[in-house]
Amino acid sequence: MANYIVIGGVAGGASTAARLRRNDEHAHIVLVERGAYISYANCGLPYYTGTVIAERSKLFVMTPQSFQETLNIDVRINTEATAIDPKSKTVTLIDTTNGKTYQEPYDELILSPGAEPIRPPIPGMDLEGIFTLRTVPDADAIKAWLDTLNPERAVVVGGGFIGLEMAENLAHRGVKVAIVEALEQVMAPLDFEMAAIVHRHLREKGLELRLRDGVKAFEKQDNRILVRLASGDTMLTDMVLLSVGIRPDTKLAQDAGIATIPAGEPGAGAILVDEHFHTNLPYIRAIGDAVAFKNPITGEVGVVPLAGPANKQGRLVADAVVYGDEKTPPWKGTLATSIAKIFDLTVAATGANEKVLDRIGKPHTGIIVHPNNHAGYYPGVVPLSLKVVFDPESGRLYGAQAVGYDGIDKRIDVLSALIGKKGTVADLTEFDQAYAPPYSSAKDPVNMAGFVADNVLAGRSHLID
Repeated sequence: MANYIVIGGVAGGASTAARLRRNDEHAHIVLVERGAYISYANCGLPYYTGTVIAERSKLFVMTPQSFQETLNIDVRINTEATAIDPKSKTVTLIDTTNGKTYQEPYDELILSPGAEPIRPPIPGMDLEGIFTLRTVPDADAIKAWLDTLNPERAVVVGGGFIGLEMAENLAHRGVKVAIVEALEQVMAPLDFEMAAIVHRHLREKGLELRLRDGVKAFEKQDNRILVRLASGDTMLTDMVLLSVGIRPDTKLAQDAGIATIPAGEPGAGAILVDEHFHTNLPYIRAIGDAVAFKNPITGEVGVVPLAGPANKQGRLVADAVVYGDEKTPPWKGTLATSIAKIFDLTVAATGANEKVLDRIGKPHTGIIVHPNNHAGYYPGVVPLSLKVVFDPESGRLYGAQAVGYDGIDKRIDVLSALIGKKGTVADLTEFDQAYAPPYSSAKDPVNMAGFVADNVLAGRSHLID
């Protein structure tokens, strides 16, 4: 009977453990989770704090009890892995509820430790009322603050997905929100001209948006927090949500001698793995937000902290462990396809944007179209903005971005599929969509993007943006 240990019980880890059981009904499987919860919806946490998701129980896909009862997996919550001994093939575990320490043997060890929020060394970071959001206890603390104190103002530091989703949900609860972002734009996966649409929408919704500015210090002022900005300005607020990024949680792996991206490089600390998730140490594999892979478009090695890839990796690594690498498809990386609801807008991206391609010196061109979401004569028509980036010689698709009010998700999913299959501009012109007036036009926005891009490739059109 094989002994499998999975460290980390959220997206990647829970998927791995469940798939291991389906592949091997006789194995002893231990799922180790440092916190009190497994298999919960990280992506739903902002909506729970904003009361859009009213029932806390809806956040949990599985509980430790249901996981054990349905899959016969030894789930150990409130248990931290403190050391790995590759020679004896054991993991040192500590039960954080009673301090008991013990060793657990493994035949195969799968690491899915995830990532942790970055807390920059800003003076006053430890003041009460300053939060990060990554776990259920984080969400509980934010919601308790909102429920108990009914704050009037909040400052969100960082304009990424979590920051903007939290800004929306705080505003949904009647809080006046200001967003502080050190870069010139929010939503890093977008190029500036697409992000500008989001900027306008945020301001239309009454949010204060401070771009190209950072936080210098936090200070207590009576019962409020004074935020000192790098520009010299100050803001008085009742709470702060820090969302300035995450880093791989890999100290356990590094202490065991597992190879990671060196400090000072992009994705520093991420575990280096091959296409079957092997680390440099035998019988130890790793998946999820803590691992680095080569980007299929740019060739750069980096991290993609998204739930979709982590879940897919969980399935593949479990198959490779039980059936062998030779019988398991290799992981080819991910296009980092992402989407977010920002008030009335939907914002999505896939593949590489022009900023990234400029940085690595990869020749490219891009086009932007503004078609309607469905037939113009059918009620409810609204425009959307769609950008496609491609090779100026071959027409191979590199990336896409979309911003609008309706129909964004299906267009970005189509483009992601085509980019993943090394599709070209010609594939966009030939895309065969399901058409009826409530859903699209006879020439879908994806087709329209293809037509414009094809004209550019053929030299029939010369665009100015």
